Amino acid sequence: MTGLVERRWRSAEGLWLHARDYAASGGEARLPVICIHGLTRNARDFEDVAPWIAAQGRRVLAVDIRGRGRSDHDPDPMNYKPVTYARDMLALMDSLGIARAVFVGTSMGGLITLMLAALRLPAVAAAILNDVGPEVAQQGLDRIAGYAGKPVDIRDWDDAVAYLKRTMGPAFPDMADARWRALARRSFVENADGVPRLDYDPGIARPFADRRPPRRSIIAWLLFRRLARRRPTLLLRGELSDLLSAEIAVRMRRAAPAMHYAEVPRVGHAPLLEEPAARAAIETFLAKLP
Repeated sequence: MTGLVERRWRSAEGLWLHARDYAASGGEARLPVICIHGLTRNARDFEDVAPWIAAQGRRVLAVDIRGRGRSDHDPDPMNYKPVTYARDMLALMDSLGIARAVFVGTSMGGLITLMLAALRLPAVAAAILNDVGPEVAQQGLDRIAGYAGKPVDIRDWDDAVAYLKRTMGPAFPDMADARWRALARRSFVENADGVPRLDYDPGIARPFADRRPPRRSIIAWLLFRRLARRRPTLLLRGELSDLLSAEIAVRMRRAAPAMHYAEVPRVGHAPLLEEPAARAAIETFLAKLP
């Protein structure tokens, strides 16, 4: 793919981490964008979005959080938590000499962005929170806990597609089969025998299983206010989301009146950022940033 470079950097513990680096199109240099995926996802979630943003004149880094994609697995599963991930993102920025960036965070990626703002607010120039906030709905939390890190019997790519439809089907009621197959290629990789396997370390769910995160946290709300009141922020919500309810979104907008907001119709948790409503909101938001 033109303009794409594979990057590696080391975490504080010495793990090798991976990111896809998309060069900006020509023109005046603008703030770079760092895209961070959700709990069981990887950098390939942004394989369509990242080039689209890069074409708007911004360098884009789509990361594989430790334990996912081409990043190393952590030998200690208890390190799989937002504060660790946030430190990894700062290590990436430091390794590339990036002082400030716009962050696009889907689900867990949004929580990592909140933590980044707590650790080093000047590094966060602006944020796009994709279907996530400082509070989550119990229904969505239970659904994710029901499949994340759990063993699954996958024999071929048809099984991989069926698995995604079981775990994510209600979020994408209008998705065509071809798109499900494309999503499977983002979610699975083939092992040495050519059998698809989920592209993440099952251990990522260990902290989640040992101590279920609270549905609502005062600290999380403080972190959200710190970010959304001090930095330009866009909240995207899937109309059918079972994780970020309409009521939570209303509370977030009241807590940060200047925050931009857009709802993506006929999509649940989480929008793929390829939907027209999501693209329009992101393009308008980015156009206002340096």
